[in-house]
Amino acid sequence: MKKTLSPRKAYAETLIELARNNRKIVALVSDTKSRIGDFDKIFPDRFFNIGIAEQNMIGVAAGFAISGKLPFVSAMSTFLSMRCFEQVRTDIAYPNLNVKFVGSEGGVSYGDLASTHHSLEDIALYRTIPNMTIFVPADAVETIKATKSAAEHIGPVYIRITTLKKEPLIYENDSYNFKIGKAITLREGNDISIIATGRMVFKALLASKELLGEGINVRVINMHTIKPIDKEVLIKAAKETSRIVTIEEHNIIGGLGSAVAEVVGEEFPVPIKRLGFRDVFLIPGSSDEIFDYYGLTKEKIAETIKKFLRK
Repeated sequence: MKKTLSPRKAYAETLIELARNNRKIVALVSDTKSRIGDFDKIFPDRFFNIGIAEQNMIGVAAGFAISGKLPFVSAMSTFLSMRCFEQVRTDIAYPNLNVKFVGSEGGVSYGDLASTHHSLEDIALYRTIPNMTIFVPADAVETIKATKSAAEHIGPVYIRITTLKKEPLIYENDSYNFKIGKAITLREGNDISIIATGRMVFKALLASKELLGEGINVRVINMHTIKPIDKEVLIKAAKETSRIVTIEEHNIIGGLGSAVAEVVGEEFPVPIKRLGFRDVFLIPGSSDEIFDYYGLTKEKIAETIKKFLRK
């Protein structure tokens, strides 16, 4: 497969590759087919555009799953989570059907379209649903891994990816071992741990590099699976470093930060600082403008960590 810097393209190419080898795979979209590339042209009999009717799409996916098919449901993450919560919970997760949800434009990917298109609650919502597995890949390579793992896993899965925009690669190739519920330590350090997810992983690495120049050794952990979360790596980080910082492109309530705090608070309490969006409706603007305004640039992350260490 041709590697791409775009997580959304990586997902589309991987879905097509999987469908070539598995005739049970069907693709469902709402309104636009752009999220799954040329799937409709290659497999016209396995492509279904349900239109702007996301809740109905979940019911259709349930029917396919009951019939022995493997549905991949692709839509904007803000609508696939908030608009479809009841249907996902009751029609899919309750009977534990084998349906895969792929929410694109996660976080503030559509920042200039304002709060209706900001997806800052999706992880929190999906985390509360029993039987649900949640992936938030850090780059295009990890998106490929997550998509393949979702196809192999039996049960509902939610994958949150970003836009068609090209994003920096964390991984140069797909030779590393992606395992559900097992985080990846990208950089060792014993002064403080950063637990990041999605495209915040790249910012965490940049911030840790800046801090290393000031003599602060930061452990950087990519938490690609939010549920089930890797308790072992969190407890290890709590024991071996003085403090933990979480970074996410999400409301700090209910997402990665909450999941980490729940584990650490119960198993080995240490001070935790949650970075993300602090329970507000955001200003509209580009992703970079929003990150800067709310303190999620590498410089501001590094400065926040230094202040946190001084407390």
